Amino acid sequence: MDVFTTKSGTVRGRRAARDHGIVVVRGIPYAAPPFGTLRFRQPRPPEPWDGVRDCSAFGPVAPQSAELPGAPVWSPGDEDILTLNIWTPAEGPGDLPVLVWIHGGAYAFGSSAQPDFDGTALAGEGLVVVTLNSRLGFEGFGHVPDGHHSAAFPDNRGLLDQIAALEWVRDNIAAFGGSPDRVTLAGQSSGATSVACLAVADRARGLFHRAVLHSAVNAFATREQAAGTTAEVAAEAGVPATPAGLLAAPPEALVAATDRVCARYAEDPAAGQRHYDPAIYGPVADGVLLTADPLEALAAGAGGAVELLVCHTTEEYWLLDAVGSSAKVTTEEQLAVFATDFGLPAPLVEGHRERLPDARVLDVYLSLCSGLLFAEYSSRLAEAHARAGGRAFLARFDRRRDRAGQRVRAWHCADIPFAFGNLHEESVHFLVGGPPGEADEELSRRMAAAWAGFAAQGDPGWDPLDGPAGSGAAVRVWRTAAEEGEEEAAGAARRAAAGPAGNPPPGAQDGFRDLWRTAGLPLLAP
Repeated sequence: MDVFTTKSGTVRGRRAARDHGIVVVRGIPYAAPPFGTLRFRQPRPPEPWDGVRDCSAFGPVAPQSAELPGAPVWSPGDEDILTLNIWTPAEGPGDLPVLVWIHGGAYAFGSSAQPDFDGTALAGEGLVVVTLNSRLGFEGFGHVPDGHHSAAFPDNRGLLDQIAALEWVRDNIAAFGGSPDRVTLAGQSSGATSVACLAVADRARGLFHRAVLHSAVNAFATREQAAGTTAEVAAEAGVPATPAGLLAAPPEALVAATDRVCARYAEDPAAGQRHYDPAIYGPVADGVLLTADPLEALAAGAGGAVELLVCHTTEEYWLLDAVGSSAKVTTEEQLAVFATDFGLPAPLVEGHRERLPDARVLDVYLSLCSGLLFAEYSSRLAEAHARAGGRAFLARFDRRRDRAGQRVRAWHCADIPFAFGNLHEESVHFLVGGPPGEADEELSRRMAAAWAGFAAQGDPGWDPLDGPAGSGAAVRVWRTAAEEGEEEAAGAARRAAAGPAGNPPPGAQDGFRDLWRTAGLPLLAP
């Protein structure tokens, strides 16, 4: 049956093109359009409708300037942006586990309509898959000053949208064959950090029970820092940094102003930390929804009832360099300034250099950024949760590929097409190094099965952490079968080199982890 009844009205989907045993329903409103009198405010329920609503197309994307391969772009006037999409087995038994996906994009771009996130293959694993759009950029994360400290214009509106989507899932997913008591919330990059925030937020408690975090990003702001960003964006837009002034600026004006502020940071080597990654939005410690960075909150025991599956790639930041969204650090002088800007101790920098023999300065910089912003932060989220008594699983994505004489790296975003089973989508071939081979297909099946097993039974196929993950014993490393054979041979060589009484030299990733633990950096956003 391709028609479903929700609390707001009846919707009609269609059979998925890749698998007619899966029904996909796109563009279902879970909240009212957040514009006009609702702009910068809490999400409100959608208006009900009569008759059967055709839900064969994705809803509009949130205001942004990005133009992503295979995905729609935003145009001024597109306002019905708070929608979600569902993939469900047509003949499913009901009461299926549910996986809700939050996309990444530096809290400023991206959408659920990206081909990477098609849920057909995961639904074929026995899941009901939900993807969603929420407010981004200033609309979703810009601080709107309010001298009366009222809740009229809350911070973290993008997170509040995600909570509204989860509430919609709780109230409606049974009609699509899903169980509201078996919900896993998943995300990548800024989407993963959004998931971490919601895992420790009282307001989201009980809306999901497991969480998948891939490449969580170390980005968090105080209210004072968020207010400073607002002042910069408002000045660039030519409006006062007040509710009235910001409301007078149309969404496209704030998008353009944001782009100019980010460009200014990127062009200024003296701009400090934002020069290297000029992403200016993120969750705010507003004292209402969030009181602390999720790393701090997890370490204190918040979110203890939520089981975590955390993954990062082993060469995260090389993607940002490849697409030109990161500063170029190519000289020793620039590397020294970078280390000073982030307070990185000299032994940490030298340790990365030693573990990357004959590497360019650029590669040492990219390795440090990978740990600072993604890999180390992700790992510490899992470890903090485990130390506080929670259940957490840790993985790394380390699949590489030789293509036309070049090495395709295990970089940011490369893991997601594997987990979703969307390797044949042409738009992801840049990420994964071209069309997949048989070994890639096999790896994809294993990763999708791990997600499905975790969502269904809390078991992705390996042991949970019971403390620090330095030994790697409780860490699943995702590689193709051939790469696993190569690594096993290298491991045997390392063990032989250590001798019967010695400890084997660590693998590259475990060596990097040892460096960061020795450095003792707090890894909280400034």
